[in-house]
Amino acid sequence: MTHTASVYLLLAIVFTMANLPFVFDRILFVLRPGQAAGKRLGWRLLELLLLYFAAGVLSMVLEAHSHGSVYRQNWEFYATTFCLFLVFAFPGFVYRYLWSASRRVAGS
Repeated sequence: MTHTASVYLLLAIVFTMANLPFVFDRILFVLRPGQAAGKRLGWRLLELLLLYFAAGVLSMVLEAHSHGSVYRQNWEFYATTFCLFLVFAFPGFVYRYLWSASRRVAGS
């Protein structure tokens, strides 16, 4: 696999990871929330943060495997990648809170 293909594959995996909290209704993908309350936004944001760190670990492992070492990064890199992760999560947020909510109101 070329480096370009591996970068696109990693971006697709990270995009999927960013949208997972908004697709599944289980807390941390394991626990069922109470029926009346449902899964709140706070849980989704916590899962988003945990998946960001998991994506970072995956990226570091792939970088170490590909280049032999992991390049040192400063805080600016992590701030930028976290913002990119939030942008990747936007379709899931729109689906969960904007598009689904408007369909529920229209169906009532």
